[in-house]
Amino acid sequence: MPPARLLDVSRLASRAGQVATGVELAYLRALTADGATPVFGLCRTALGFVLLDRFGLLALGQAFSTRDFPKPDILSRLNRRLSGPARLGQSFVRRQAVARSTRGRLKRLLRRMPAGFTYLNVGHSNLTAPICRAVKAQPDARIAVLIHDTIPLDWPDMQRPGTVAQFKARLAVARKFADRIICTSDACASDVRRTMAGTVPPIVVAHLGVDMPRPAEEEVLIGLMPLRPYFVMLGTIEPRKNHALLLDIWENWGPGAPELLICGGRGWGNADVFARLDAGVPHVKEVANLTDRAIAALLSGSKGLLFPSFAEGFGLPPLEAAALGVPVICADLAACRELLGDWAVYVNAQDRYSWTKEITRLMQTTPQDREGSLVPPDWSAHFRTALAGF
Repeated sequence: MPPARLLDVSRLASRAGQVATGVELAYLRALTADGATPVFGLCRTALGFVLLDRFGLLALGQAFSTRDFPKPDILSRLNRRLSGPARLGQSFVRRQAVARSTRGRLKRLLRRMPAGFTYLNVGHSNLTAPICRAVKAQPDARIAVLIHDTIPLDWPDMQRPGTVAQFKARLAVARKFADRIICTSDACASDVRRTMAGTVPPIVVAHLGVDMPRPAEEEVLIGLMPLRPYFVMLGTIEPRKNHALLLDIWENWGPGAPELLICGGRGWGNADVFARLDAGVPHVKEVANLTDRAIAALLSGSKGLLFPSFAEGFGLPPLEAAALGVPVICADLAACRELLGDWAVYVNAQDRYSWTKEITRLMQTTPQDREGSLVPPDWSAHFRTALAGF
């Protein structure tokens, strides 16, 4: 029998009851679908650690699919430090647990795992030295860590308070304990090698899979889809995504401007952009909490996706648009060039004149001018590379 895998689901459990796609859920589904390899889950809770078996992980995945989590138990309800989703998630995993331990007895809990297991941390929430030491204390146990990017260190002024130090500490743990680092692009791998001082663990590059939902029917989008030509910007409204550039362009456009749909929730450190959106920018509309199908439909009907981000380790929105055959104007980033090739038009993220020029050019195109679509990476290829030998 192949060695067992232990997936850390701490970050995933902290988002219980919310719409969750992402890497952690993709790993959970792939590992539980592999009937040939034993799989377990590890979750850190306010009371210690919880160990799940395959059935517990399947139940967690099903709960995310239906967004049907039972009410939190009394232990979670009494803990005022926990968010609402964390209360739901921690209560759920405790109910599904095959074993539990206090924080100081994790090493003992992990003795229940088969020898030679691999601990997979793809969400970073539990990536600490004590946990890695407890894993390494088990016979022939290995650790694989997925790193999306090094943006917190490269763009510290655009991060939430405390994020930079936290990320630096986690990167140091990965460098010291990981037997494999999984990077989402060659550009990300290059950044990891540059950022890590000294010897770097073996790195594999595995592009993330892109799940393409079927676009929602037009009836669902009544009131959302503009009647005039429009563009879409997709992603959390945070400084790194460079929404300010497009707001500058639209504020100075004048008559004949297309519509701009800003799809994404408000993030952090972006008070100026939030104030401008609240005051109103001509022909700019902010929409949030859309389903994946609604976003796919809005992208399909648009003139194109605009992606002026300052930094990316992968860049999912441009790939999603290209997979739908939608034109993309993109910041000139190494990761985007790696994944999109000649599909996108690349523009310096600070060159407002060139962005205006390319957006105006794209306005003149018709659906008949589009040629096919880009075939995006898939999850099966990701897991073949990321988990080979692990």
